[in-house]
Amino acid sequence: MTDAKPFAGKLALVTGASRGIGAATAEALAAAGAHVILTARGATALEEVEGRIHDAGGSATIAPMDLTETEHVKKLAEAVAGRWGSLDILVLNAAMLGSLSPVEHLDAKELGRLFALNVFANQVLIAAFDPLLRRSERAEVVGVTSSVGAEPRAFWGGYGASKAALDTMLGAYADETAHAGRLRVHIVDPGATATRMRQLAFPGEEASTLKGPEVVASAIVDRLQGDAPTGERMRVEG
Repeated sequence: MTDAKPFAGKLALVTGASRGIGAATAEALAAAGAHVILTARGATALEEVEGRIHDAGGSATIAPMDLTETEHVKKLAEAVAGRWGSLDILVLNAAMLGSLSPVEHLDAKELGRLFALNVFANQVLIAAFDPLLRRSERAEVVGVTSSVGAEPRAFWGGYGASKAALDTMLGAYADETAHAGRLRVHIVDPGATATRMRQLAFPGEEASTLKGPEVVASAIVDRLQGDAPTGERMRVEG
């Protein structure tokens, strides 16, 4: 391992890796030497990210799937175990925004889909990959959250509640695994970032005034190289 490639020989899995913060984080990890498994629903978009990683001299594998299908996640974990034996970095980034609406007008079916991806799928991923993370010399779990998970805001009740649940689950997992000293959990609030989700939430906002996803990706990579304690929440400014 060198300073230029701090994650050489490491294996990373990034969800929601077809665009935005997920794609940027996957590319940053690959640039730092990791082999990155890219997951999202869209195979074509994943292939484009994989192509950029390969063109930059990195390595990646795509695994298109719907993360809300539990059996798909379990099969991926089995495949990773069979090929690599362990997992060093798990980035839980995939999420959906849902409708921004007063709480009394939230649609129950949409709220169910929101929690299925933003919360339940992440628990399934942790459960499926926990044995592989524990086989790593030093494992890292990154959960991408939002400020509305910690600070309730009008009309963000659905999405905010899902992120609050994710934060609590990640914090508990950090506490449960802290004693071994070999697995750290990072709860990352990216702040205002030029992503498709941000555009959906604030359609009139000028994207050029926001930081790019690559800024968040760089902060995550730097975080993983540092000595931050497990379970800590970090906000990316800039």
